Amino acid sequence: MKLASLLLAATLAATGTAYANADAPPPASDKVDLSGLHAFDFIAGKWRAHHRKLKERLAGSHDWVEFDGTQDARIVLGGYANEDDNVFNIPGGAYRGVTLRSYDPKTGLWSIWWLDGRMPSINLDPPVRGRFVNGVGTFYANDTLRGKPIKVRFIWKPETHNTSHWEQAFSPDGGKTWETNWTTDFVRVSEGSHP
Repeated sequence: MKLASLLLAATLAATGTAYANADAPPPASDKVDLSGLHAFDFIAGKWRAHHRKLKERLAGSHDWVEFDGTQDARIVLGGYANEDDNVFNIPGGAYRGVTLRSYDPKTGLWSIWWLDGRMPSINLDPPVRGRFVNGVGTFYANDTLRGKPIKVRFIWKPETHNTSHWEQAFSPDGGKTWETNWTTDFVRVSEGSHP
């Protein structure tokens, strides 16, 4: 009888706790990595951009097109994310695109998504994920190009407070070889605010 009463009391206590916590957020993990949280703080502000883009990707092309643009970036979510609005002055007419980056303190990794203003209803590409090591950010994703699997790599190199470099490369062979197909050099126009 005592054992049954103890089991019933324990069950009721556990059930009551479960109901009481149903709307409460799950407990935070003890392991949190904030080492890369401020890695993208440099991006806040307005920038002039000079782009160099390969005309055809993974097709043996050596023809590049160059054009200018702008980037207006801000820090959001209390520093755990940032976004930027880009203008690309390509030959034949300008277009816009938006980048969203978010930091995961459980993994210490940044995720980066891209939205092309010319195709606002299309599904977003898989995010590239990575971190900064020794001042250089490297980010990877698996994707497809013309129906074939590829790897995507972004590299961010903040060179000085007022200059930065970004590049994109694709690999058709699982990362053994890479073709850089887009580079951008940024020059700061004005500062942005930080959280």
